[in-house]
Amino acid sequence: MQNSTKILFLAGLLALELGCEKTFPSAPEDATLLDGPVEGLSNDQARQFLAGDKAFNAEIFTAATGLGPLFVATSCGSCHPGDGKGHPTNALIRFGQSDSSGNQFLHLGGPQLQHRALPGYGPEQIPAGAPFSKLLPPANTGLGFLEIVPDAEILALADPDDLDGDGISGRPNWVDLPGYLSPRPDAIAQHGKYIGRFGKKAAVYDLLQQTANAYNQDMGVTSTYAPFDTYSGVEIDPEVPNKTVEDVVFYLRTLKAPIARNTTKADVAAGKLLFEQSGCASCHMPTLRTGASRIAALEFREIAPYTDLLLHDMGPELDDGYTEGSALSSEWRTPPLWGLGLSKNSQGGEYHLLHDGRANSIETAILLHGGEGSGSRDRFKALSDTERRQLLAFLESL
Repeated sequence: MQNSTKILFLAGLLALELGCEKTFPSAPEDATLLDGPVEGLSNDQARQFLAGDKAFNAEIFTAATGLGPLFVATSCGSCHPGDGKGHPTNALIRFGQSDSSGNQFLHLGGPQLQHRALPGYGPEQIPAGAPFSKLLPPANTGLGFLEIVPDAEILALADPDDLDGDGISGRPNWVDLPGYLSPRPDAIAQHGKYIGRFGKKAAVYDLLQQTANAYNQDMGVTSTYAPFDTYSGVEIDPEVPNKTVEDVVFYLRTLKAPIARNTTKADVAAGKLLFEQSGCASCHMPTLRTGASRIAALEFREIAPYTDLLLHDMGPELDDGYTEGSALSSEWRTPPLWGLGLSKNSQGGEYHLLHDGRANSIETAILLHGGEGSGSRDRFKALSDTERRQLLAFLESL
């Protein structure tokens, strides 16, 4: 009897296991996801990553916890679903600066439009005559690697006067540091300013500045880093603790880099060669190297972000009349292309590319390149249908 009972019990377990395999889908492959930690974190670092993940994706602010009174979103994750790109419906609008003389509309709510408000308050409107730009939230993955690319490597790629005559004249955006930031040990200064590397125009120095600004400008939540209420302009007590801000910064720093897919396919390999031959790699640099970091999993690594982190003049096609820092209104930081093929997963199933999401396909984004990008655009237009398909297959693989 005992043997029979045991056999029946084991058979039941097997049936249950097989049933579960049919009921639950298999886990998605890591290369199809943008979220997840970089490999090599210690146990303590993994715990901090999870704390930052929770604060970023699960904490929804309300009036009781510091939201507003003016705001854009109620959580970090609502603008970056799955740590991917945002959608035109959650775009940010910055306004008030048209040249390097500074923002002329700070007294009227600049630089960011808070278009939502708590009951009893009126949302902001773009002031008459203010230049403005619509900006889609970027993907978050791989940011920690980009943060520690040495300044010297970025400057080595710069050619502001186009001395080599290739029509590409990338330059850094030199920015002022807020008082709470200290420059990195390898930082290179120019007239008291430092190299920005985040934001559409590289106007943000590092991920702490990016995170503090997002809490304050996006959600109206104050911290010791950004203590001024965006509605009254008055300094108030912190509404989010330093530890939470630092956990989110650590989370952003240790998100894994996107993983390229289909790299062995013939079309992808051919498209990679065409990408280089068309001159796209002059700005979208295939590889960079990281420098020293307090996070061992990030330092001294070769990465493949497809960016030079420099500003480039993209001509009238992408000039919307607004700028940040010392950048011109037609200048944009080269956006990293890693993760490009996964962008539509967080954008409702279709692409919304370029700084404002106007391009609904990778091909359209290429064709809207002007200025320094016009040579590569024209070479793309001259490709055969087969070659275009191959180049696009390569970009989809990133």
